[in-house]
Amino acid sequence: MLFKSIIVVLFIGMLISLFAALRFLVKDLGAPKRRVMKSLRLRVTMAVLLIVTVLIGAFTGQIGNQAPWDKKLGDQSARSSPKPDIEP
Repeated sequence: MLFKSIIVVLFIGMLISLFAALRFLVKDLGAPKRRVMKSLRLRVTMAVLLIVTVLIGAFTGQIGNQAPWDKKLGDQSARSSPKPDIEP
């Protein structure tokens, strides 16, 4: 649960940084774009942290994939059901 919370916080932080950069870009017309670059640097850092968090969570088993199309290899018994004998 900790990894999921960290992922949500990082994603929301990235969105806040994105909209802050948009605000700085519109508000600081003609001025040096230092605040926009700081916001971009913060957003890239959070994106890297987000990717690292997802990878660590996936490798340690804290987060997993529960997609119905991604069956585990050990679940082959459900796929190969015996065919009924049909007599003519």
